[in-house]
Amino acid sequence: MKQITACLIIVAGMCCAAPGYAQDKVYRSVLHDYTLETVAGGLEHVWSMAFTPGGDILVTERPGRLRIIRDGQLIEEPVQGVPEVFAVGQGGLLDVVLHPGFGQNKILYLSFARPGPDSSSSTTAVVRARLENDRLSGVEEIFVADTRGRGHYGSRLAFDKEGYLYITVGDRQAPPKGDLENHPAQDLSNHHGTINRIHDDGRIPSDNPFVGRDDTRAEIWSYGHRNQQGLAVHPETNALWAIEHGPQGGDELNRIKKGLNYGWPVIGYGVNYGSGKAIHESTHRDEMEQPVHFWVPSIATSGLLIYNGDQFPEWKGNFFVGGLKGAQLARLTPGKSGIEKEETLVQGIGRIRDVREGPDGYIYLAIDDNKGPRSIVRMVPVVNGRN
Repeated sequence: MKQITACLIIVAGMCCAAPGYAQDKVYRSVLHDYTLETVAGGLEHVWSMAFTPGGDILVTERPGRLRIIRDGQLIEEPVQGVPEVFAVGQGGLLDVVLHPGFGQNKILYLSFARPGPDSSSSTTAVVRARLENDRLSGVEEIFVADTRGRGHYGSRLAFDKEGYLYITVGDRQAPPKGDLENHPAQDLSNHHGTINRIHDDGRIPSDNPFVGRDDTRAEIWSYGHRNQQGLAVHPETNALWAIEHGPQGGDELNRIKKGLNYGWPVIGYGVNYGSGKAIHESTHRDEMEQPVHFWVPSIATSGLLIYNGDQFPEWKGNFFVGGLKGAQLARLTPGKSGIEKEETLVQGIGRIRDVREGPDGYIYLAIDDNKGPRSIVRMVPVVNGRN
């Protein structure tokens, strides 16, 4: 999977007008035609979704609310017991995932921007809690990142099949300390630009790559990242994948491996915002990992799904990546030598913040658009001209 593939984009969404969509419109795709259905509207800066065994959809709103969609309706009262969040800029309440045993223990996990000791400081943190009677109880902080900065919290969460919890932490927009090699994302003594691996209760696994080394954070699984806005475990191989929100160009899809350095900001494919000036020393360095796929120009990636459902059988095993700036959904087809094809779906419906597969096999999108809908929608296949 070392081979790099550039973008070959097939524009399949037929809705490039203003944000929004017609619910009876059929969207054409290379392999599956589909419609879009609104699941719930009236949300504010929706960031993530999770599906409970009982049929509820949990939704995080960045200002600090955990909402429930039940029987097709958004419950007006938010879930009580959510910790205080730093809801400034990119900060707030971010990801939500369920414990693998949620059906029995009712435990969920929330990532958020945690307020610091003064009014302007914050960092990425994770709590676990029980969700019972639409309230959180037993809220316990299990991870607090050692970072300083403004945005780029990362904050995506994912469990693998062995029950380990992975947590992304962005570079916090911190500048390098002199040379690019001295950027905090290249320094293992903090959590800037890392993916971290812990047990479900916050304990550090003894086989993490930097356990026992002086001046390192033992939670770190990989490093040299910028702002990992999507994280997914492959449903068949248990491999960990992440998408990384690049600067002006240079969004990445990475296969995450134990202890490896993914290069930010020493190598990459983006440039500085506005000026277009070079950020990186180069695009390659022997001891740093190459992305499996990258986007130039940037689509501002957010949300990652590896589809495993039955509603879209020809898409099984494909990667789906949301786009903020691109207001689109990218479908990537993997092959033996990397990503072989890219198709652009649902272009123009708004900023796609998150992408999830529901228990019904449909693909759910969290739309957080400044000028249009802030809602949860789902893609429904069209078979013989009908849903």
